[in-house]
Formats: sequence, C-alpha cells, structure tokens
Amino acid sequence: MTGRFLPAAEVFREKLSWGQLGWTCRPADTGAKHLVVIEVTLTPGGGHAFHTHSDQEEVIYCLEGEVEQWVGEEKRLLRPGDAVFIAGGGVHASFNRSDRPARLLAILGPARPTESGYEVTEVADQNPWRNLMPY
Repeated sequence: MTGRFLPAAEVFREKLSWGQLGWTCRPADTGAKHLVVIEVTLTPGGGHAFHTHSDQEEVIYCLEGEVEQWVGEEKRLLRPGDAVFIAGGGVHASFNRSDRPARLLAILGPARPTESGYEVTEVADQNPWRNLMPY
C-alpha cells in the first residue's frame, strides 16, 4: 500500500472528559510506522494534564482557539498558527482556559507498536507538576 485516504467521517473519534481525540493517522488505520497524528479538541476549561511520551517526539500545532501550553515548567499561550516541539521524554500539558473550544494537531513519532501508535505516561500527580496544575 502506498497510502490511504481517510475522510473525516471515517476518523476514529474518542471522547474524553476534557475533550476529544480524532485519530487521523495511527498504525491500526493507516499502517503508519513513523507517524501518529491526532486532532485534539479541548473543551472550554478542559485540558490534558502533565504527561510525557518516553521515546516519542511531538509537535503541537494550534488550529483554533487559545491553548495554555506547558513544556517543562515553562508556559506560553498558543494561538492559531503557533506550534511547539517537545523532545522525547519532555513533560508537557495543554489547557484551554477560554470559554470556546480549542483545536490542536498533535504529531508524534516514531509510532509505537500499538494500535494507536501512542504511548503516554501521566505525571500530573508528581512534583513539581502537581503544583503547577491550573485546575
């Protein structure tokens, strides 16, 4: 196979307490070996707490809204067109403090040998991250 079209109606969407994930490129759907691409919607007041991807690099690109983005203990506000690179093992978090939904595109690589191609370790309950939690 040289590629695969993935119409929006066929994207696997996962609803979470803080938003939604649209898995636009994952090994289970595309056979990708190097990329995982996720359209992330953060509900107003929602966010993905501090976490890390041990051996996966990540780029987060803001599509819509405003996102409080943390990388380590540094935070910045991402607006449409802004992006951030996170090295493998880098602790990070994304929060939507606004009253409108925010959308991000998360691109990770290399893909892991799992259905989603994605591995995450939650660290929000550890210091110093638990002291930085805005919620």
